[in-house]
Amino acid sequence: MNQLQKKASESYIVGIILAVVGGYLDVYTYVSRGGVFANAQTGNIVLLAINIARGDMSKAAMYALPILAFMAGIVVTEFVKTRYRRTHYFHWRQIVIALEFLVLLVIAFVPSGTHDDLVNIAVSFVCSMQVESFRTFDGNGFATTMCTGNLRSATEYLFYSGVDKDRTKRKKSLQYYGIIAVFILGAIIGMKLTVIYREKSVLAGCFLLLVVFVLMFIPMQNDPMKKKME
Repeated sequence: MNQLQKKASESYIVGIILAVVGGYLDVYTYVSRGGVFANAQTGNIVLLAINIARGDMSKAAMYALPILAFMAGIVVTEFVKTRYRRTHYFHWRQIVIALEFLVLLVIAFVPSGTHDDLVNIAVSFVCSMQVESFRTFDGNGFATTMCTGNLRSATEYLFYSGVDKDRTKRKKSLQYYGIIAVFILGAIIGMKLTVIYREKSVLAGCFLLLVVFVLMFIPMQNDPMKKKME
């Protein structure tokens, strides 16, 4: 079962769902939790530097804490991977998904404006666990919580698919652009739902994580999303 779980966790459909979650959570924290980015920390690092330059150390700390939480999430993920990678009941990535689900479930019941700093720390923590755990889909390196690397790879493959007349590189390019497209879709959905439901809109992300958790029990020798790209 463990090998099948591994295959499912690296399927393109799982990558698509997690990219939707990634876009969704970035909008969620920015719109309803004080203008902080939870996924890619580049924006927070820049805002940290800006506030240090302004001498506003209290605001700088607001951006420093999610960065530190992101680092902590990487450490915890590697611990889970090392400790549970040989279990026959669950794949270690399912443990990560379960932890992410539980954290977001708790966050849904913390009102906006109340302990937003702690919420952003928690979201940054679980997002770093996701990006560290799910890095390869359909044999290619993807990121599900940020777009810069995906955009670079997509455009590079697109260029060489034309130069080399290579259909395989074209397919890879489309897969990367597909991940970016669903990340944007997740952000759009996140914006719509967060404006209406505020803090409880994160429950939609919980639902998608539950779908991923269940999918990892299903053998996916023929990934339907992969076949569509061929």
